[in-house]
Amino acid sequence: MPYVERGAGELVLFVHGSLCDYRYWQPQLDGLAKHYRCVAVSLTHYWPLAGLPDTRPFTWSLHADELAEFIDTLGAGPAHVIAHSRGGCMAFHFALRHARQVSTLTLADPGGPVETPGQPVVILPDTVNPLRARAAELIEAGDLEAGLELFVDSVSRVGSWAKSTAGFRRMALDNAGTLPRQFADPLPAYTREAASRMPCPVLLIDGEKSPDLFRRNATALAEWLPDVRRHTIRGASHGMNLAHPSAFNRHVDEFIREPR
Repeated sequence: MPYVERGAGELVLFVHGSLCDYRYWQPQLDGLAKHYRCVAVSLTHYWPLAGLPDTRPFTWSLHADELAEFIDTLGAGPAHVIAHSRGGCMAFHFALRHARQVSTLTLADPGGPVETPGQPVVILPDTVNPLRARAAELIEAGDLEAGLELFVDSVSRVGSWAKSTAGFRRMALDNAGTLPRQFADPLPAYTREAASRMPCPVLLIDGEKSPDLFRRNATALAEWLPDVRRHTIRGASHGMNLAHPSAFNRHVDEFIREPR
């Protein structure tokens, strides 16, 4: 997997979510590389290799195992893993599968559904699924801007795409082709049983204005995980690490430095 690296010290590994790549974590590399060896990866199929021929399937499960192979190849584990959105769900399962490679896990607005005993698993609100199906259709038809606007506004807040920075827009456009493949690969549900087996300390970070589906995940995991902390960043929505990098970096740094 392509990656960028800055700094020296304990390994801090950053894992992006939908439509993103290693560029997403630039504010964290800027702020944390003076204390840690910061490495941000681009998962398989994402920029800078997006659009190139690749016969490997696009699945969250394969991404989780590839992350383990990456750390082995880097030869610098275990890592403090920081993951966002869809990447958060993948990193959750990566930590369960590859416990020896993870020192701590930070999940920022972790994506995916929550399993509640006696109730059906609700992956997304009924109003969101048609929007995302339409977003995939637009992207496959070549209308990238319209498709991305529908998707980004559905996972953050209405108007988020219009207000996004030029850098984020460029990154999302570069990775637009992954979105239809992502919709064909739904994330697994978080369960109390799986969370109870988490082998490392976990930090949950959500935004005060993050959509309910992400805050619901953070609330459930805060109850289920055996060794957990939670911080909510005031005034932030789904992209809290970009909009409020100082607060985000401070929470991560304090968590990593906690005596254990």
